[in-house]
Amino acid sequence: MALDHAPLGKSSEYPDRYAPELLFPVPRDDNRRRIGLEDGRWPWFGDDLWQAWELSWLRPGGVPTVAWGEFRLPAASPSLIESKSLKLYLNSLNQEVFSSHEQVRETIERDLSSACGAQVVVSLYSVDRAMTAEGRPHGAILIDDEPLDSVGYEYCPEVLRAGGEVVTESLCSHLLKSNCPVTGQPDWGSLLVEYTGPAINRSSLLQYVVGFRQKQDFHEHCVETVFTDLMQRCQPEYLAVSARYTRRGGLDINPWRSTDPGEAPRLRLVRQ
Repeated sequence: MALDHAPLGKSSEYPDRYAPELLFPVPRDDNRRRIGLEDGRWPWFGDDLWQAWELSWLRPGGVPTVAWGEFRLPAASPSLIESKSLKLYLNSLNQEVFSSHEQVRETIERDLSSACGAQVVVSLYSVDRAMTAEGRPHGAILIDDEPLDSVGYEYCPEVLRAGGEVVTESLCSHLLKSNCPVTGQPDWGSLLVEYTGPAINRSSLLQYVVGFRQKQDFHEHCVETVFTDLMQRCQPEYLAVSARYTRRGGLDINPWRSTDPGEAPRLRLVRQ
């Protein structure tokens, strides 16, 4: 992965003027080939939902304003955007004057779309508005207390098992943890698996999730790995995998991949 020139893991000065050139795209293809997928042929629909909680700019006259934003990057985009570069870019808006919320939204949408190579959808909201969910998504079965015969902290897709009657259910774990491939910093998240197919053995899924604990990868690639492994080893008729990651530097990244088109679950967990 070409990250030699990315700001991640390096000391950076925060800009005081608008600087869209700070956005650093990371091609998705290399990691997808690593999990056995051919170029341009991905077995999912989906997007990456970024939530930005530290947005600010100046109104005409110089008075600051604040907001929070949702950025939807298509999973089909050629590149994702490296997270620190996005933080630096968003901070470059802090001392810039914009005529309206709409001008800010259009500016961010244009710059992110140019950086990732596909149309990004940007929504900005008042900080008075928030979506919260206490605990897990409605109707999901928590697997974190399932019994395990052995516990390992290395990625091991071979442990996944499914069989028996076809079921439709949602399984959730709050134990997802991986590490940044550049800085080694821990990334914490909640995983939601929605599927129709032979019943996934819940203990095996928990063992698999725990095996990500020392894995080094970006949020988006972790979700694509889970999706690919479940499709290959459990063979569901329908599958959607989403992760809600805790925020760092005012940003949280929430990838979603599904066999069917649609939208990611709209929720905000208590850790966000």
